[in-house]
Amino acid sequence: MPLLPELIAVAILQFLVIIAPGADFVVICRNSLVYSRRTGIYSALGLTLGILVHASYSLIGIGFIISRSIVLFALIKYLGAAYLIYLGYKSLIAKPRRQLEQQSRRSQASQDLSKLAAVRMGFINNILNPKVTLFFLSLFTQVINPLTPIPVQIWYGLQMGMMTFAWYTSVAIVMSHPMFKEKLLSVTHYLEKVMGAVLIALGIRVALSGVEK
Repeated sequence: MPLLPELIAVAILQFLVIIAPGADFVVICRNSLVYSRRTGIYSALGLTLGILVHASYSLIGIGFIISRSIVLFALIKYLGAAYLIYLGYKSLIAKPRRQLEQQSRRSQASQDLSKLAAVRMGFINNILNPKVTLFFLSLFTQVINPLTPIPVQIWYGLQMGMMTFAWYTSVAIVMSHPMFKEKLLSVTHYLEKVMGAVLIALGIRVALSGVEK
């Protein structure tokens, strides 16, 4: 069977989904701007690991089971919504970085998230996103031909992971650029609150969203 048209269609669809602004984008921007480039990149790694998990269970058919189980899907949806609201709340109550420095008299590096914490944040945010679950279900049931060889289907999952990491690493690099951060230094705290409000709004939207079947 000819695979080139499918390869192109899958790549384009994946790219459009990845660059579309959403909760993942807000989290990467927040972590890169408020914390550091390192935190942004490790958060992007967490997102990538989440993508690979989604691809893995979709490949073996569990994604279909999840989408058809009202209880399982609702659990993922509400956990994801709660996590977004939690991140948003933490951003809203966060103190200005300069105030933290005055209070703790510690370096900026000591206020940064650990590598593990950054990866965990990105992973949890992605793995609990019901929209990503539905995207992979649609990809593997409606776009990818059932006769497509398994190695090629595995490549689609790896390709999505690599594209995700490349895109969000680029976002982290831009958002954490010294010139960019210097210009936004005086308003970083307010931007964090705005991002927090956006995360809470996204969480509420996820919680109230229905499931189209």
